[in-house]
Amino acid sequence: MSINDSPLVLVTADRSLSGLHYSHSAGEKYLTAVSIGAGCTPLVLPALVDEIGLEDLLRRVDGILITGGYSNIEPHYYGQEPASDKDERDIERDRTNLALIPQIIDAGVPFLGICRGLQELNVALGGSLHQSVHEVGGMQDHREDKSASVDVQYGLSHIVSLQAGGILSGLQDEQNPMVNSVHGQGIDRLADGLRIEAIAEDGLVEAVSVADAQQFALAVQWHPEWQVQNNQFYLATFKAFGDACRAQARKR
Repeated sequence: MSINDSPLVLVTADRSLSGLHYSHSAGEKYLTAVSIGAGCTPLVLPALVDEIGLEDLLRRVDGILITGGYSNIEPHYYGQEPASDKDERDIERDRTNLALIPQIIDAGVPFLGICRGLQELNVALGGSLHQSVHEVGGMQDHREDKSASVDVQYGLSHIVSLQAGGILSGLQDEQNPMVNSVHGQGIDRLADGLRIEAIAEDGLVEAVSVADAQQFALAVQWHPEWQVQNNQFYLATFKAFGDACRAQARKR
C-alpha cells in the first residue's frame, strides 16, 4: 500500500520543553505501530486546540491514535485536588485531547487510546481516576521498575480477563492474555457510556470501548504498540484498528 492510498491516522502529541523552546512530539513506537501494525500512515497532531480546527480536521482523516505519556491529567478535570506535587503535567495536551475525544466520537472516526489515552477517554466522558493505584486498598502496583531495562519495563506483567462480547474478546481465542503494565494511575469511576473490555486480576479496569459508538472506539491501559510485531494479541489489536481506518477511508 502506498502513502497515497494508505489511511491517514492522527497520532496525538505531548508538549514539552526542548532546550529553550516548546516542542510537540509523539513516540516512535506509536508511529511505527500505526505504520507496521495497522498498515496506515501516521501524522502527528500537535497539542494546539486553539490553533487547529478539530472539527474540520476530523473530516479529513481516517483514524486517531491517542497515545500514552509520562504526564498525568490535571485532577481538577475529574473533581479532585492533586495528590502529589511531583506528577508531570501537560496542560496543553489535556486541553486538546479532552476537547478532541467527544468530537471524535460524534464524527464517527475510529480511534484507539493507549494508557494515558484510556484515562483521557474516561475523564472526557465524565469519569474519574485513581491518582495512585498502588495506594488503593486491594490493588496491585501497576508501575514499572524504572531502574530496569526498557525491555523489562515493557515486558509482560499480568493477565487481563477479556469480557465476553467485547471488541477485544473477538480478536483471539485466548481470553486471559498477558499484557505489560507501565502506569501509576487508572480508572476509578467509569464514565457513563463506556463498556468494560478487560479487567486485571485486582479488579482494575484495563480496557474500555464506547458502547454506542458508530465506529471502532477502544482504549487500553497497557501498551500494545511495544514491539507490536512480536505479540499476536497486540498485533491483532492494531490490525483491527487499521481495518476500521480502511473502512473509514473508503467511506470518506
